[in-house]
Amino acid sequence: MSSCSLSPYRPIYVHINNKFIGIKSINLQFSSQFPYKSTNRKLFRNVSSNSGSVGLRTIVGCRVRTGVSSNDKSFDLAPNEDEALAPNFLEFITSERVKVVSMLALALALCNADRVVMSVAIVPLSLAHGWSRSFSGIVQSSFLWGYLVSPIAGGTLVDYYGGKIIMAWGVALWSLATFLTPWAADTSLLALLAMRAVVGLAEGVALPAMNNMVARWFPQTERARAVAIAMGGFTSGNAIGLVLSPILMSQAGIFGPFVIFGLSGFLWVLVWLSATSSTPDRHPQISKYELEYILREKQKPLLMGNKHKPATVIPPFRRLLSKMPTWSIIVANAMHSWGFFVILSWMPIYFNSVYHVDLRQASWFSAVPWSVMAFTGYLGGLLSDTLIQRGTSVTLTRKILQSIGFIAPGIALIGLTAAKSPVMASAWLTLAIGMKSFSHSGFLVNLQEIAPQYSGVLHGISNTAGTFAAILGTVGAGFFVELVGSFQGFLLLTSLLYFLSALFYIIFSTGERVNFDEAGEFLLLQ
Repeated sequence: MSSCSLSPYRPIYVHINNKFIGIKSINLQFSSQFPYKSTNRKLFRNVSSNSGSVGLRTIVGCRVRTGVSSNDKSFDLAPNEDEALAPNFLEFITSERVKVVSMLALALALCNADRVVMSVAIVPLSLAHGWSRSFSGIVQSSFLWGYLVSPIAGGTLVDYYGGKIIMAWGVALWSLATFLTPWAADTSLLALLAMRAVVGLAEGVALPAMNNMVARWFPQTERARAVAIAMGGFTSGNAIGLVLSPILMSQAGIFGPFVIFGLSGFLWVLVWLSATSSTPDRHPQISKYELEYILREKQKPLLMGNKHKPATVIPPFRRLLSKMPTWSIIVANAMHSWGFFVILSWMPIYFNSVYHVDLRQASWFSAVPWSVMAFTGYLGGLLSDTLIQRGTSVTLTRKILQSIGFIAPGIALIGLTAAKSPVMASAWLTLAIGMKSFSHSGFLVNLQEIAPQYSGVLHGISNTAGTFAAILGTVGAGFFVELVGSFQGFLLLTSLLYFLSALFYIIFSTGERVNFDEAGEFLLLQ
């Protein structure tokens, strides 16, 4: 065994765990058992002696033994590898990366609260203005007009500039548009439609920014849980908007919720800019343990954002669209958005017209499933991470979670069409939406795996396809009901689309990284 040593042996002080420990002597020995292997690690950051600074910045594969002035005992500074690789639950939930994803969850909660408030306000607005069902669908879809434009551009900007700054701009813009909605509604119908389109335009960057931040902050074995936490906020925003909107309307008028939610967004931006960073290595309060853990999990290429940005802001769209795994995600996102917006936009009206419950009760029946979705989404993420940790391939794991997330809702919607009471209908709807959340650990995490360097723009492309599907579903539901006279037929159509989309994803998806640097024909990857 070879050794390395520092001489002369003069008293020095090492800053460890926020304390300066006096060290009498140091003996550094290379050891094959040293858990850090061949990777450079900054074991000492602030080391000083009576004669000045001692450069112990990087020690490669050295086993460090020291003589400590306290009781003159020796100890081994080499950490236990299992502890470094496996933080316990308390360490996980109190980590800086969980604080970051919690802030993302709050942003996504505001995102959906701002969009769902119109689903409640549309009922009194339609009565006040004499709008038909089909025209009400057009008014609700105005949000999607803006949402159609921004995801690709927003995703490209996220890949180039990082998720932190783009998310801040997005929340600020959609909160301003939400806040100004009462003024727009009092001005003209065109102004109202335009303002809702601006909300959609700004919210189009939210999910790509979330994906970018998760990819930079979380190891692959924790990403499904991280996405589940963020999407838990996303779905909780639906419940918050649906429950609070009727209450705020009764106290402050139809436009009360728009003002409250808009001001909340401005407050979030201030906290986000002051308390978070784009990458872990830039965070001033992250512990050495957590940073080492993230680096250990081979996320280093994703962390160094400035060094690994695409050479040009224009991504290779043709190559991205030349692979079938891309299309499996596009189809899955399209179906996800179809079901999401149809249920989000029409369920209050569904309960009101089919079961004849008032607006506040209809909002409660519609909100319960979204609350459950936040919980089941985390269970799906936990199941996904557990399967991967136990040796199940990433590809198979994604297909299992995606199948649960689409096939189960398809079955539940069939049950919804046969429900005879609002309670039973809400139970079936809860099952549909709750199981739908498992797809967050399917296609949504899959974006980071097949193309980490293009996850933002790829998310934008799939979101644009999803927006087309959402517009078709939201507007189509209104015309379908007017022509057929029943919501049930449209729910059965949605169920069939769920089954077909699940089959497409099972056949063409992969959990492996796809080479987008080469143009080529459509490929089937296993």
